[in-house]
Amino acid sequence: MREPLGQSDVFLAFVEQLSRVAPVDRPVLVVGERGTGKELAATKIHYLSRRWESPLVALNCAALSPSLIEDELFGHDRGAFTGAAVERLGRFEAADGGTLFLDEIGLIPIETQEKILRVVESGQFERVGSSEARTVDVRIVGATNADLPALVRQGRFKADLLDRLAFEVVRVPPLRERGDDILLLTRHFAVQMARELGRETLPTFSEEVEHVLLCHAWPGNVRELKNVIERAVYRSDAAIIHDVEFDPFAAGAHSLPGPQEAVPPLANLPEMPRTAVGARAESDTDPFTLPEAITALEVRMLQQALAATHYHQKRAAERLGITYHQFRGLYRKHAAALLPPQP
Repeated sequence: MREPLGQSDVFLAFVEQLSRVAPVDRPVLVVGERGTGKELAATKIHYLSRRWESPLVALNCAALSPSLIEDELFGHDRGAFTGAAVERLGRFEAADGGTLFLDEIGLIPIETQEKILRVVESGQFERVGSSEARTVDVRIVGATNADLPALVRQGRFKADLLDRLAFEVVRVPPLRERGDDILLLTRHFAVQMARELGRETLPTFSEEVEHVLLCHAWPGNVRELKNVIERAVYRSDAAIIHDVEFDPFAAGAHSLPGPQEAVPPLANLPEMPRTAVGARAESDTDPFTLPEAITALEVRMLQQALAATHYHQKRAAERLGITYHQFRGLYRKHAAALLPPQP
């Protein structure tokens, strides 16, 4: 079993909640943003439960059309419909005695939710095309990034089913809330990728890259981090990695900026704010001092260059016409004002 990895307080509290609810034989809902590791959480719940020796069966409800979900869950008898030449066990029967993990549970059609509710309440269901009641003993763990109470209010999710499934609701913390877990996971993924590539030297990341990783908003969470780190290791043969690429679709920007990408002349820059970074607030009649103007200009041009290069620092330095060393000095000077915008 793959283990969720982390040491931050918020992550350890999440793991503690998983450990407490796992032995209690009741349904659980795992909620969280995409890429946070909801399936890993469901797997841990199963293997810490008394059902750990029985099957863990998963179904991604987002991968199936509404017409197929019922057949996947409950199976069908031979001759139930055209093309049903043999009987087929559904996921409930396959998971008998164990755990059924329903990923993206909010996408299940309302008609199928009625049948799931019956299984939760009585353990009984009928296969598609059959009137014979079958009995199973299954624990349901559902996962979603949707707002299920909102779906109930919209009539898209049954209130009774939500009540039954929400014995406990476990929230998987997003990566941006996990602090130094970002660097812990970075090293973990880097080592894995280096070994996969057959490299003897394990890579590390520069202090500047670690700072950028900590400042990134990570809308794709752990899945996004894994891709970013694996891509950086694969692209670099150096022992210390100085660059990461957040957006692979911007790969064409590795070339030097062309004339159309030149930094706009000073006359075209938007008017600078009356209060610069680190400057004192001034009245409309007070002059904008030269040091304040220089600070504001440096911050603005750094922000524009970073935004235009998707926070790729070497390309931002090239865009500004300065060396990477000069860029790093300016970046450290104005770091507090240069964090990537939150989504």
